[in-house]
Amino acid sequence: MKKTKSIALVALLVLIVGFIYYYIALPPINIHAKGFWYFVISVLAIVTILCLITTVIKNVKSHDQIRNINNLALNSSDFKSKQVLISFGITLVAIVIFIIGSVLSSPIVNASKYQKLINIETRDFSTDIEEISYNEIPLLDKESATLLGSRKMGSMVEYVSQFEVSNAYTQINYNNSPVRVTPLEYGSLYKWISNQSEGIPAYIRIDMATQDVDCIKLESGIKYSKSDHFGRNIYRYLRFKYPTYIFDEPSFEIDESGVPYWVCPVKDYTIGLFGGETISNVVLVNAITGKHTNYKVEDVPTWIDHVYSADLLISYYDYYGTLKHGYWNTLFSQKDCLKTTEGYNYIVLDDDVWVYTGVTSVGGDESNVGFILMNQRTAETRYYSISGAEEYSAMSSAEGQVQHLGYKATFPLLLNIDNEPTYFIALKDEAGLVKKYAMVNISKYQVVAIGDSALECEKTYTALLRNSGITVSQESETLTITGTITKIAQAVIDGNSHYYVMLNNSDEIFDVTIGNVIDMLKYDVDSTVTFSYKKGTDSNTVISIGETVQ
Repeated sequence: MKKTKSIALVALLVLIVGFIYYYIALPPINIHAKGFWYFVISVLAIVTILCLITTVIKNVKSHDQIRNINNLALNSSDFKSKQVLISFGITLVAIVIFIIGSVLSSPIVNASKYQKLINIETRDFSTDIEEISYNEIPLLDKESATLLGSRKMGSMVEYVSQFEVSNAYTQINYNNSPVRVTPLEYGSLYKWISNQSEGIPAYIRIDMATQDVDCIKLESGIKYSKSDHFGRNIYRYLRFKYPTYIFDEPSFEIDESGVPYWVCPVKDYTIGLFGGETISNVVLVNAITGKHTNYKVEDVPTWIDHVYSADLLISYYDYYGTLKHGYWNTLFSQKDCLKTTEGYNYIVLDDDVWVYTGVTSVGGDESNVGFILMNQRTAETRYYSISGAEEYSAMSSAEGQVQHLGYKATFPLLLNIDNEPTYFIALKDEAGLVKKYAMVNISKYQVVAIGDSALECEKTYTALLRNSGITVSQESETLTITGTITKIAQAVIDGNSHYYVMLNNSDEIFDVTIGNVIDMLKYDVDSTVTFSYKKGTDSNTVISIGETVQ
């Protein structure tokens, strides 16, 4: 009877401790998850310890001299309880399986499999990366977006006392514009208790091109989030709905209608127990209602941008670039070993978000042999063989142009300017505000242009390309157009007066620099003019004006 009670007590304690551990740590019930093995080994270790304790207590009570523990005949027979031996043996077996599984899943014995985790297509830069308008380019980095979000939150007096801004700031392609979105979150447990019935009332949306910040207020609040507790915590909600799934970090996104969702990639392992990580499914959770849908990775809606994390995609290329001649080559001779550079950025291409980073040799030089673009929805990877400056060398070159101002460069974006691969860099002051922009030629990083706006920076840069002979004076064709002026706007840029003119028979904008084309002062709205101009990206540059005032 006593034996039965002791077994029941041990079992009850194990169940209680195991449930608490599971509820907090949320390990998936899946042999491919290391968290599952930690959970199993921990439970087995607890069982072994409890069995050992009950055995010692039993042996102690069987002796008369309890006070003098040194006189106890604690020989091997005292500990040879079946429960202790069995639980200890099972624990040891689990540890051995975990260690062997880790080794057999590693690149040490599976170099060729790791090297083939992705297929890489070599592409042409000028064909894939077309010249795009600056309203499609993210001019801010995450740090600047975080600063703008915090300032916006500080102006929302109805929310600031109860909520904080999450640091998620997921970059997505929203209605063909690069934006970052992040939810509000509860300020504390007490504030969650006070507000959880109505949920989180809003999220922040930042246009990375225009730098506009909007607080999107919801008719019904977000009920499932990372800052929620108990069953509404998104991690716990996913675990109890999908107990065997190994989830990657959920991303906060919005669909084309602005409805908030959690995009939750499901990991799969294709090499041994723990190796060859990939994504097999995506669970989409409506952040307001909790409604969830399980998609195969190839069937996810096209508005979703974050299926494969940037770190996972970059690890794929690092395996591809370093393991061409096996694992030991990466440690010793390092023949033909390539790796990604430190840092990455995002660009929008083909209605998807792509991760950009450079490719360099493992020798630690300051030049790139090319760069890659990796699609975060499909994992498609493109390689472009373009040698030139490594990103941090370009950043230093840009900072050198404004060293008297103390501005710091952000990690570059990759642009096509006049069919030249070009780093586009924002320059920030000590407060984290973007003050200027720089363009650095990848092949010749001594060619650096600085401007107060992206457009002015481009004009200076294209002039430098021609003066340096990089574009070999490939002047654009001079065109003419005759029309009636419908609108004139004036601006002063870098001390020069500009007239921006629109005509009745064209939707394009014509830029007239008064210092170069003084005759523009003779014309006004409803005048008929003939412009000789050169085609531009956002506006056309007027060279001369004809016709008479009407």
